[in-house]
Amino acid sequence: MAPSATSTDSQIRIVPVPNPDWTFGQGSNHLDKSSSSSSSPDPNDKSQHHTLINPQSPSRPSWLNYQLLISAVTPRPIAFLSTLSPDGTKANLAPFSYFNVFNHDPPTFVVGFAHPPSGPRDSFVNVRDSGECVINIISEHYIEAANSTSIDAPYGTSEWGVSGLTAEYSCETVKAPRVKEAIFSVEAKLESIKEIESRAQPGRISTWLVVLEGTRFWVRDDALSEKQDYVAPEVLRPIGRMGGTIYSKTTELMQLPRPQFETDLGGIEGYEKLLNEKNRTTAQNP
Repeated sequence: MAPSATSTDSQIRIVPVPNPDWTFGQGSNHLDKSSSSSSSPDPNDKSQHHTLINPQSPSRPSWLNYQLLISAVTPRPIAFLSTLSPDGTKANLAPFSYFNVFNHDPPTFVVGFAHPPSGPRDSFVNVRDSGECVINIISEHYIEAANSTSIDAPYGTSEWGVSGLTAEYSCETVKAPRVKEAIFSVEAKLESIKEIESRAQPGRISTWLVVLEGTRFWVRDDALSEKQDYVAPEVLRPIGRMGGTIYSKTTELMQLPRPQFETDLGGIEGYEKLLNEKNRTTAQNP
């Protein structure tokens, strides 16, 4: 069951980490449950049972794996993909949450396109045939418009009119338009396509894994740092994909600097001391 809307607070806040006094070797936090329901499970309770699932079990339909994965691997960034057919007649706009950035040199992105029994969707056909697209990152201020493009529109129709968003034909390296309302957009060229074969139905392609190289970035000025190396989250306000029909907003941020082996742990001497203390504790509490 999807949760009901309980708050309209969208202010982005910097909050402390769950345990500011955490030290090396401490493991998971024993979180304070005083504000939560007494019947809810303790996430740190190691006695809680885990269920083992075989995704390729003959008795398990693949749609169960889909529902499980999209609710567990969260929140996921969403690629709001703008594509154009090679002849320029079919402009398409659609969200994809099988997506992420995987490299910076060169900027490399991967998008997963499901292969439905009815055949490939417009977005995939356009990327495959034109070799290019624009990746737009979805923000709070146009989430409803972005979601409207997931409508089951027939082939050849454009989601641009359904969404009411603005197609900005100003890209430098691709012909597809970017979403003018987007805070951050990436012009991208097709690098490769890998076919993923179904385990449930051998011989059938279940997904196309599309690798894209970013060729230009578009960043709204009020979100971009002076050195052009940072996009402000309080302006971007990115939307994440959860399970079912649930999406997440970015409203709380935690700052966690990466620890240094020498200065924070104390180098090899500190590392060995930590292991000795851990072994001594284990021996005392077998």
